[in-house]
Amino acid sequence: MARTPNAERSERPGRERGERSDRGRGRGPDNQNAREESDIVDKLVHINRVAKVVKGGRRFAFAALVVVGDEKGRVGYGSGKAREVPEAIRKATEQAKRNMIRVALREGRTLHHDAHGHFGAGRVVLRAAPSGTGIIAGGPMRAVFETMGVQDVVAKCIGTSNPHNMIKATFDALVNVSSPRAIAAKRGKKVGEIVGRRDGAAAVGAKE
Repeated sequence: MARTPNAERSERPGRERGERSDRGRGRGPDNQNAREESDIVDKLVHINRVAKVVKGGRRFAFAALVVVGDEKGRVGYGSGKAREVPEAIRKATEQAKRNMIRVALREGRTLHHDAHGHFGAGRVVLRAAPSGTGIIAGGPMRAVFETMGVQDVVAKCIGTSNPHNMIKATFDALVNVSSPRAIAAKRGKKVGEIVGRRDGAAAVGAKE
């Protein structure tokens, strides 16, 4: 007796020859994101114990300030609060990874030009430095430059010693840092014209 083929199986659309299955897709981006996460380094800048006054007394918690970066021009900061120190650091690290920015670096070691930033009463001055200078900056600002991958820079913070304000003022200055390529594209000029003007102005200032 001949067996009748299953109707459901016969009606199921089959894959054409040469058509790839969707199974296994999406692994590439996941592996790339995992690799980027592994390249990110984090530094704990400041941790503070805070108290909330309630009816039964005071509830203590911890507030953490963390800076993260990939040492290739990307950097971010975040703050987190929790009842335990590790949880506060984890929250701050996740927030910092979400708020990362990219800063153009000159020769991969210093800034392209000087920059000024401010937040509240704090003002910062960032200056590009020649090779071999190192990182000359305070504690919170040093953490930003180390995670960002800057090797030579001179920085000064004026008006505040609050690490939160210092970090925010530093990021306000870093946002305004632009590369000659970006400026040339914005003005419709060549990179050589922009760099030539910068070198010429530096030479005139040295003669004066």
